[in-house]
Amino acid sequence: MAYADFSAALPAPAHPPANPGYGKRCAPDQCPRGEADFVHLRTREAAIAAYIDRLPEGAAIGYKALAANIADYGQQACGKALNFLSDAGHLRRVKEHLQLEDNSFRWVTHTYFSRTSRDDAWWTAFVRRLHGVDLTELERRKRAAEAVAAAAVEALGEVVEVVEGGPVRDVSVRPDPVQPAAAPAPAPAPAQSATAPPQPAPGPAPSEAYRILARLGRTEPRMTLSARECAALESLAAEWLARGATPDHLVRSLTAGLPQPLRSPGAIARTRLESKMPPEPFHAPAHVNLAVMVCMTCDVADNVKPLIRGVCLDCREEMAAYDAAEDAGVVIDRVPDTFLAVPAQVNVARRADECRAMAGFKARPIPQQMHAPLGQARAE
Repeated sequence: MAYADFSAALPAPAHPPANPGYGKRCAPDQCPRGEADFVHLRTREAAIAAYIDRLPEGAAIGYKALAANIADYGQQACGKALNFLSDAGHLRRVKEHLQLEDNSFRWVTHTYFSRTSRDDAWWTAFVRRLHGVDLTELERRKRAAEAVAAAAVEALGEVVEVVEGGPVRDVSVRPDPVQPAAAPAPAPAPAQSATAPPQPAPGPAPSEAYRILARLGRTEPRMTLSARECAALESLAAEWLARGATPDHLVRSLTAGLPQPLRSPGAIARTRLESKMPPEPFHAPAHVNLAVMVCMTCDVADNVKPLIRGVCLDCREEMAAYDAAEDAGVVIDRVPDTFLAVPAQVNVARRADECRAMAGFKARPIPQQMHAPLGQARAE
């Protein structure tokens, strides 16, 4: 890939979306975005919260996805930051049991993010309101809003194109100029040769319902229909297909069990199309059967273990130990140099001495340089 400006940095890759039905969800009733949204958090949590806040709905905000797109923090740091964001009231992880339109069931996990900090009572009431939510209606509203936004963008683009591309007209009053002489009328086009017959305009392609009726004679010769009969019965056959009938189902319904003798195939086809019309398909709207809050770390449900600000008791003990280690100056989230894109220049002797000291062993003296660097003369 070639770039015109070699001094400019390459664009950062876009944040990946989660699998369909998963990922980030925005909590309702949030305050407008401002500069003081996350000032109450530590530097790391504030940076990750600001990054999540600007991601679209459906984005993957697990610790692995965040660590892959935030250069300053690794997986462990991002995972711990999500726990502390939950403790601060900005995140909750909710598992939802869905019943879909085809009467199938599935579990999905959503991570709800709120720019405004919420307490446990607010989040509990919010999860309770998820029970019975009509997902079909939500999807319809979402598509309608996207269509309106797309139409508005298209209309705005047309207005900009007209304003930028149209000529600027001078509307100042000027005296009428002298009218030029009238231009000669164009010569009439030569008449079409009388010997060449006019070409008829191609008609519209026949519909699938019409083609099925026209091919009935191939399956049952006694049910051969004329073009007028196919056109008259086309709307009824199209209604069969709209209600979910397959072409084979439609053909079998019109050709099976015919009377003997058969004198009027058009009348038989109309009677069967009207009397055997399948019912309109019924799809139960997709909805949420159950919604439970789960721990940010171990995914245990709140009806199994109590959660305190979105984190269970066991994971909260790990959070306390993590805080104590950071207060003591122990760097837990340090990324080894071998995992960096450009390994840092480390004094191996000093690093080994530090490791021995951390393990409780006596430090060895650092060897001194005995020879002069190559290319330099030894001082006499």
